[in-house]
Amino acid sequence: MAIFKAYDIRGIVPGELDASIAYGVGRATARFVSAETLVVGRDARPHSPELCSAMIQGMIEEGVSVIDLGLAATPMLYYAVASLGAGGGVMVTASHNPAEYNGFKICRENAIPIGEATGLKEIEKLVPACMEARKASQPGRIEEHDIRSDYASHALRVGSGRPTVKVAIDCGNGMASVGLEPVLDQLPVEVERLYFEPDGTFPNHEADPLKVENLADVSEAVRRVGADFGVAFDGDADRAVFVDEAGRPISSDLMTAVLGRRQLANNPGGLVLYDLRSSRAVAEEVERAGGEAEMCRVGHSFVKAQMRESGAIFAGELSGHMYFRFTDFADDLFADDAIAAFVALLDVLEAEARPLSEIIAPLRRYHASGEINRRVRDTDVVLDAVEKEHSGAPSISKLDGLRVGYSDWWFNLRPSNTEPVLRLNLEADSEEKMVEERDRILARVEEIGA
Repeated sequence: MAIFKAYDIRGIVPGELDASIAYGVGRATARFVSAETLVVGRDARPHSPELCSAMIQGMIEEGVSVIDLGLAATPMLYYAVASLGAGGGVMVTASHNPAEYNGFKICRENAIPIGEATGLKEIEKLVPACMEARKASQPGRIEEHDIRSDYASHALRVGSGRPTVKVAIDCGNGMASVGLEPVLDQLPVEVERLYFEPDGTFPNHEADPLKVENLADVSEAVRRVGADFGVAFDGDADRAVFVDEAGRPISSDLMTAVLGRRQLANNPGGLVLYDLRSSRAVAEEVERAGGEAEMCRVGHSFVKAQMRESGAIFAGELSGHMYFRFTDFADDLFADDAIAAFVALLDVLEAEARPLSEIIAPLRRYHASGEINRRVRDTDVVLDAVEKEHSGAPSISKLDGLRVGYSDWWFNLRPSNTEPVLRLNLEADSEEKMVEERDRILARVEEIGA
């Protein structure tokens, strides 16, 4: 089915996804995970209650009991799975996608993600049969559970700094406010609230902070009220983008460096992961702070797997995912949590005692192209040709697509998971060098891929 993606299930309702499919996904997930209990949460999209109810029905008809969180942010679901000792969980959400979309994010015990390479394909194969299968002789039970207070205590543990600051927060009518309000109740912060009301029609703007136009409101609010910084959350609160006291957006790789340095203060010598599209400044700052820095693939399932294998204390992606290693469980929880990232930044501001713009300024020492997409006939053909043309480069990695490094510039060409598109990220010591190499690489991609 086309709705099964690399990391989750997502499609348009009702054209691609409806209650009958949700029922099948519920039964298939319960059968695949083979756990006694699963946790379920949902976002505020108009069709989420129906899809969630159908999915829960499928689970209990497989004989699996369900802990229903009701309205929740995705990090709250991850926390609930780990803290309640459940065998897995499903979040009903389409994250930052427009209102006509919905979907499911699925995880195993300890919130270990289930993606294309770790079980999602098997669940997809099970769905048709499960929709018609005989029900379990003993249905599971449904228990409602309010996780908000416990989750707030959990998120607040990522940093001890409690500065008295003014912040502008844009929840984009997504789910961030559900987990954030109990956190804010325990912080000495003055908040300019934007779009805190969960509304899955997203009446004000898309809940996608990676699009610059969706940061306009929070940037304006920062300047209007004289806030110390601003933050905009995505639809399910596993990603966020920050702006400084002038309302200037901060790229998430630089935030990885800033938050990573602070996490190292509490975990000296620890390992910090950064996705391979990130600025060289990230590794340099981590190592300068006494930590180890290591590249990782793009995608939350890959990042979490590498964190778990390596014991990394923190990780960040250019997409705004910030990952923490939460140690207050029998088995550590590795989760992307934008609300925790907000708390972690407060810790940074108290420790450094200077404006956010001053903290970020020295990190803006390189010049990045941003991510540029080009449609090609065959991604493999283009990647092979470009690799041959740069075979003499000092550094070549195929961790995720092709990453080529030179002394004063580097680039990454990465194929899309769903369409014949290559994504270019390039960085250089000077703007002139960046523009020159960016245009040269794009010209070759277009020529080869035509």
